[in-house]
Amino acid sequence: MQTPQPSTAPLRIGIVAGEMSGDLLGAGLIRAIHEHHPDAVVEGIGGPQMLAAGCHSLFPLEELSVMGLVEVLVHLPRLLRIRREIVRHFFANPPDVFVGIDAPDFNLGVEQRLKRSGIPTVHYVSPSVWAWRRGRVRKIARSVDRMLALFPFEAEFYREHAVPVSFVGHPLADMIPERVAADAARATLGLPADVPLVALLPGSRAGEVARLAERFVGTMAWCVRHRPGIHFVVPLANATTRAIFVTALDRQGGELPVQLIDGNARQVMAASDAVLLASGTATLEALLLKRPMVVAYRLAPLTYWLARRLVKLPHFALPNLLAGRALVPEFLQDDVLPEILGEAVLQCLDDSATRTRLITAFDELHHALRRDADRSAAAAVLEVAGR
Repeated sequence: MQTPQPSTAPLRIGIVAGEMSGDLLGAGLIRAIHEHHPDAVVEGIGGPQMLAAGCHSLFPLEELSVMGLVEVLVHLPRLLRIRREIVRHFFANPPDVFVGIDAPDFNLGVEQRLKRSGIPTVHYVSPSVWAWRRGRVRKIARSVDRMLALFPFEAEFYREHAVPVSFVGHPLADMIPERVAADAARATLGLPADVPLVALLPGSRAGEVARLAERFVGTMAWCVRHRPGIHFVVPLANATTRAIFVTALDRQGGELPVQLIDGNARQVMAASDAVLLASGTATLEALLLKRPMVVAYRLAPLTYWLARRLVKLPHFALPNLLAGRALVPEFLQDDVLPEILGEAVLQCLDDSATRTRLITAFDELHHALRRDADRSAAAAVLEVAGR
């Protein structure tokens, strides 16, 4: 009997990214796949970076970038229509493998239909199924042939539930060097070189900033009263978040030693001695930059009430989830108070022994996440595609 020969036809990849963070992951994945298959055909939904890497987008990525329950409901008919058209397109033009990047509410539905029809499927970036609504893992198992996990604790969860998984690491861990000098970042941003400097990151979304801005401004005032000479720098994502933060500053009254910067959040953190920030991806960047941090978060009251009943985790800050212990101070909801945050920030600046231990722990986590994520993800995708 003749041994089947590997296919010589160009590799066909279906891919859908749901927002700009997925566009970055998708672009790295496409470039890594093209290293092995330069003639691979990649199509689906992507943003500017994926397009530059060689993806043909059937719809603009902005069509899927909808945040918030109300916004999703308003745009639901359009989102469902796009999903139907994507599924029809791939039924008519079957790829060797389909990759859904994040956007689980959109992509898992696509993946389930395609897998049922015999098209291999991969999901890149795990939903927070390990934190809440764990029953979703059954739908994931029906929808994907492989989950690509950014973090080791996610891979562990899927192994426990017998879902095929590859831990590929996080691209940020590959991008950010082990040591980033603060003085160079300060010089680039025009920040003072010889003062204790604290970065404040109240979030990238208007709702987050609205709930944290006043508390963070109050924390600055508290710190200045207890530590004259301290300075602050606040990177703001856009004009909307800047306006919210400026309003909070005006309400506080009095002059505070603070500089507002448009964007450049990573460089601002690199320039700082410590960081006070909203929970989210920025905490991972602060960890990789080896900056001591204080993490805070406030939710809308109804959301918090639901979260307390649905989410069963000992920690919410990503560095603590990665370490499996209380590595950095984290404060939630009613504990987000200027005096509490201020004490924790000054502790970050003053406690050199804790700072040294923290940097050692951050180094270990950085090494654990540095897995050449783009190529690791590409290897897993090609394996599922049988290439």
